[in-house]
Amino acid sequence: MAKRGKKLAEASKLVEPMKAYDMKEAIELAKKTSTVNFDATVEVAFRLGIDTKKNDQQIRGAVVLPNGTGKTQRVLVFAKGEKLKEAEAAGADFAGDAEYIAKIQQGWFDFDVIVATPDMMGEVGKIGRVLGPKGLMPNPKTGTVTFDVAKAIEEIKAGKVEYRAEKGGIIHAPIGKVSFDNDKLAENFATVFETVLKAKPASAKGTYMKSVNLTTTMGPSVKVDPSSVDIKR
Repeated sequence: MAKRGKKLAEASKLVEPMKAYDMKEAIELAKKTSTVNFDATVEVAFRLGIDTKKNDQQIRGAVVLPNGTGKTQRVLVFAKGEKLKEAEAAGADFAGDAEYIAKIQQGWFDFDVIVATPDMMGEVGKIGRVLGPKGLMPNPKTGTVTFDVAKAIEEIKAGKVEYRAEKGGIIHAPIGKVSFDNDKLAENFATVFETVLKAKPASAKGTYMKSVNLTTTMGPSVKVDPSSVDIKR
């Protein structure tokens, strides 16, 4: 751990802590200060001026990144009958009903995202206490509870990411990998930024976008100037 701490300390020297960087400059700096020996994930973090204790200020949804995430998502689909066949044809990694619920109850989690048809949610609810804490529970707001399982699978495989405002109004979302071309990261960043901007609750008062930061896996945080994000596409 000491070695990692030294690497992070050295990388942090390249970042001016009080400066809000232009988006493109921030992306370049975040990549430059990556401290790990693998293709690290680049993540954006928003601190929003919302009160998540209020129901009308809870923000949750999903967005498809134009250039993907750099990670292949393993999709489990809970469905029956024709929808089960549709899921398998669309490329679901796993598809079924009771047998997969039993496997999860026994500790199986070799998947990244769950999609469920609405008629299966009663059964899926039985393992809600297990899925919820891991952020795996299907939700209509993120498009993972739907009868259009083929579309859901296609979007997830194409680079769909979910976001949710946590305590303190913080949203984290991956926008790609360090190996991505800067322009592709910028396009993904702008897509997430615009989505979060449009999700502003009508009841939220004061400054909505309080701060925006970029970081890589175990890398230092880089502040981004929100006004530098070009969302006019």
